[in-house]
Amino acid sequence: MGRAMPGGTVVRRCVQLCAIVLLALAAGCVSDERKIAAIQDVNEVFRADYERILAEDGTHTYNVPREQAFEAARVAFGRLGMRVADQSPDLGYLSVFAPAPQPLTRDEWHQAAQVDLPKMHEILYRRLWLLAYLVPFEPEGLDVVVNATALEVRGGTAISLTMRMREVAPPKTGYPRREYAPPTAVRIGLRKIWTAIERELPEGTRQY
Repeated sequence: MGRAMPGGTVVRRCVQLCAIVLLALAAGCVSDERKIAAIQDVNEVFRADYERILAEDGTHTYNVPREQAFEAARVAFGRLGMRVADQSPDLGYLSVFAPAPQPLTRDEWHQAAQVDLPKMHEILYRRLWLLAYLVPFEPEGLDVVVNATALEVRGGTAISLTMRMREVAPPKTGYPRREYAPPTAVRIGLRKIWTAIERELPEGTRQY
């Protein structure tokens, strides 16, 4: 025979269940216009964060020929599990993709979500109120697309990266997709990519 559940615990669980049901019902009453506007608010904030991160860490310069830098990037992306979508060695252009959350692991994605999810909920709350807390950071149905360019500069080659998300399946949440990855995910992703590229280059060739 199992022990009886304390009355206070039963009441709390009932209240929690009722709250979840009410929020789920209320979610069906939110207009598409409000949902779109709320996600656009998130995109605006995350875009500004994304552009600031790229300004800080989106370009690295190496004291190697462009062909060597390009090949290092191509090999590095392959080691990170990303597939080539388009490339032009002559132009120094490379576009790769992989199902989200790559190049992050699941653990790294959850780490980013713990930092950035409260921020996203705060933004959504302005239009959705408590329904904001039902919107998750779902990586399913998304590809991460990274574009790299390798350009000759004085003393070597500058590699620049951009990172976006591309929808490949409709979201299960009923909310529009975000265009920009969470800022912490962008930082972690860039760090992993640069580390992978620098493993393919001679030590000490990075200039700045």
